[in-house]
Amino acid sequence: MSVSTAAVDQSICAPLPVLGADVTVPLVTGGDVTYAALDYAASAPALQRVWEDVAAYAPYYGSVHRGAGYLSQLSTDLFENSRRTVAEFLGCRAEDQVVFTRSTTDSLNLLAAALPAGCEVFVFETEHHASLLPWRDARVTYLDAPRTPGQAVATLERALAGREPNGPALVCVTGASNVTGELWPVKELAAAAHAHGARIVLDAAQLAPHHPVDIAELDVDWVAFSGHKLYAPFGSGVLAGRADWLVDAEPYLAGGGASRKVARRTDGGVDVEWHTTPARHEAGSPNVIGVYSIAAACKALTEAGFDRLVAREQQLVTRVREGLADVPQVKVLSLFGDDAPRVGVISFVVEGWNSSHFAAALSAEYGIGVRDGLFCAHPLVRTLLGSEPQEPGECGAPEAAPGERSLNAIRVSFGAGTPDEHIERFLGAVRELVSKGARWSYRTEEGRCVPDRGAAQV
Repeated sequence: MSVSTAAVDQSICAPLPVLGADVTVPLVTGGDVTYAALDYAASAPALQRVWEDVAAYAPYYGSVHRGAGYLSQLSTDLFENSRRTVAEFLGCRAEDQVVFTRSTTDSLNLLAAALPAGCEVFVFETEHHASLLPWRDARVTYLDAPRTPGQAVATLERALAGREPNGPALVCVTGASNVTGELWPVKELAAAAHAHGARIVLDAAQLAPHHPVDIAELDVDWVAFSGHKLYAPFGSGVLAGRADWLVDAEPYLAGGGASRKVARRTDGGVDVEWHTTPARHEAGSPNVIGVYSIAAACKALTEAGFDRLVAREQQLVTRVREGLADVPQVKVLSLFGDDAPRVGVISFVVEGWNSSHFAAALSAEYGIGVRDGLFCAHPLVRTLLGSEPQEPGECGAPEAAPGERSLNAIRVSFGAGTPDEHIERFLGAVRELVSKGARWSYRTEEGRCVPDRGAAQV
């Protein structure tokens, strides 16, 4: 595979300290319990180290690139040093740019706005919506879901071979699926893209928190990821990679910071000279707290030792998969098969259960937070479930009768801050729910599935 897993003899580290590790939540059955956050794929808890670094900087907060005062100068240095930290974390090439955005979605929409005229885009239907949808104003070829990494490469090569040979083209691919956790053959796909004169952008939203990502080694043209999945709160993201398309494009946002010089013309109009640096696409006052939190997370993960973090996470992945395999009513979703390398993201369905009811019971009766639904990857999940689009019913999906497929799925996800106890509690809860059923009935309330406290206990 293009992203290697840690060697089996790597030393195993303890969970990294995260905020919320001691938060307790009430149970519908009475009492309370320490919350088990197992929804890292949506938003990972903030690392304690990140929070402490941000708190240490907060009294010195000031405007960035906009002031002569000490705090403004300090904040500007912090902001630009964070850019260098992220570039080092991603293994950027000397000529690459790091642009700070709001999220992976924002990053890929920025790149979509910077596509050269006539650019063709190739994207697998398996992508998360953040990387599936931004290209709708371009000429897009959607590729069917492959069933092996080799088939993914072959599918892309066939599609690229049939394109116009001299025009610009872009391939967009995920590094790790937000549904199955499976790793994609990024390096091989990049080689196929470049062999056919195309460029490639890597959606690393689910990859970067779990594995080292090296732009130069993978030979991708751009990488996009979000801070909130990388244990860094405050709403910032990154688009890093080649500068030429970004410099040639009109600014993603027009405003202060993106412009070098603005002057009125004699005819009453305005002439603008835009920056050629990353500031070209960072108009407005930047989110310096969010940017610094990303840099702090990059440092914390690097210093903890990614190989050790990967090794421990793979132990958790193995434990969850083995534990779910012991429950015959549970089916784990997979695109590439059981042997595919993967990160700590696992989706499954439970025979006879509405997925929203199951997830609500895990929360209300056991204090475990997971996600249910289609995970903003509707085409992929429907392919894996073998279902057609449906109107949502009670608690987000029609009821599944015994023996029928669920029309949604349940996702458990974890990472560097997950303690073993949370995994064991989750597996025990799954076994108990399947064997005994939920102890409460559930209903829809403002689009959420919640315990029906007016109903008798089941």
